Amino acid sequence: MFVKENWKIIYYEDVIGNSEVFDFLDTQKLKSKAKIFSWLSVLEEKGPLLPRPYADLLKDGVHELRIKLTGNQVRILYFFCYKDFIVLTNCFNKNTDKVPEKEIIKAKKCREDFLNRNSEKSLKEEFNENL
Repeated sequence: MFVKENWKIIYYEDVIGNSEVFDFLDTQKLKSKAKIFSWLSVLEEKGPLLPRPYADLLKDGVHELRIKLTGNQVRILYFFCYKDFIVLTNCFNKNTDKVPEKEIIKAKKCREDFLNRNSEKSLKEEFNENL
C-alpha cells in the first residue's frame, strides 16, 4: 500500500505579503499557538482524510479546520492544491451556527489569486520537490 508523504502547508499571502492566518497566529498566547500548530501538524499529516469534527468541507473546495481555544471556536479556512499543498487562506472566531458566507467568499478569492500567481512547477521548485 502506498502512503502519501505529508502535505505541505502554505500560508496564503496577498500580493504585498500580508497573511491573515500568520498574523492571527502571531497574536495568540503560547498555549493557544501550540494547540493550533499541533492541529496544523495533524492536517499536514492527514490532509483530506482528517475527519469531522476536526475538519470539514464547506463548499466549492473550501475546507475548515475546527479548533477550540479556551471557549472560542476558531476556524481556519483552506484549500488543497496541486496534490501536494494545503493553502491556509483566512481565519476567524466562529460566533454563529454556520460559517459566514463572507468568510467562504474571502477564501475563494484568496484561492483564485493564489492559483493565478503560483503554478504547480513554481511551488514544487520552491519546496525543492522532484518535478
